[in-house]
Amino acid sequence: MTIRTLIWHEHRHEKSNKLVASLYPQGMHGALKKAYDGDREFAVDTALLDDDAEHGLSVKRLAETDVLLWWGHVAHGEVKDEIVERVAKRVWEGMGLIVLHSGHFSKIFKRLMGTPCALKWREAGENERIWITNRNHPIAAGLPECIEIEHEEMYGEPFSIPEPMETLMISWFEGGEVFRSGVTYQRGAGKIFYFRPGHEAYPTFHNPHVLQVIRNATRWAYNPAAAWTGIHDAPNVPHDKAPVPLEVKGPRLHKDGEAGYR
Repeated sequence: MTIRTLIWHEHRHEKSNKLVASLYPQGMHGALKKAYDGDREFAVDTALLDDDAEHGLSVKRLAETDVLLWWGHVAHGEVKDEIVERVAKRVWEGMGLIVLHSGHFSKIFKRLMGTPCALKWREAGENERIWITNRNHPIAAGLPECIEIEHEEMYGEPFSIPEPMETLMISWFEGGEVFRSGVTYQRGAGKIFYFRPGHEAYPTFHNPHVLQVIRNATRWAYNPAAAWTGIHDAPNVPHDKAPVPLEVKGPRLHKDGEAGYR
């Protein structure tokens, strides 16, 4: 089994900010790729916003992706709506999605959540402690009960997301705020994990525990089943094809086999 993993990154801060460039000389996507170093279970590639007109996310490439990682920030608005819908379609069909840090405001995360995904924030280089609330979950495998990050951006509640399927991690910040920093969802056949750490001005994606969470989450989000392409279908089933013999008893707006309204 090989988990085909694609890391998508806007790759803008490294080009315009010397601090970010010094922290991530191979780009943040390069640091994230190291989460999988030496593990033959994963086949990892990267895609960038400016790769091509499709942001590196062609239909063919997404069809060949089992799990997609997403980090975006300053260029959320530059992601084309048609590409967002393409990614959402693949998630519904079974592709896993891991959204990192400021990706909470990405078009794809808001599309799949259906809520504003807003939160409080502060850049003050605070200490963050990420407490694992479910030590037995696959995403928490091999982790200590608390991950400590020396300097990070604060995210605080309220976080306007739907009630998660599972809340696996809660962060405490030096300034006193707390935050649901590791939450899971399922949309259609696809699993989604949102993970909070990853501000570009700090070396968070060099932290081995943070990378382990991402690697574990990729494994968890992988769906070995064939893509559920029929999830988009809404067939009008004729009465004579019902599992139990059926007699039509009332008026109808549609003929047998006629498409419904969408």
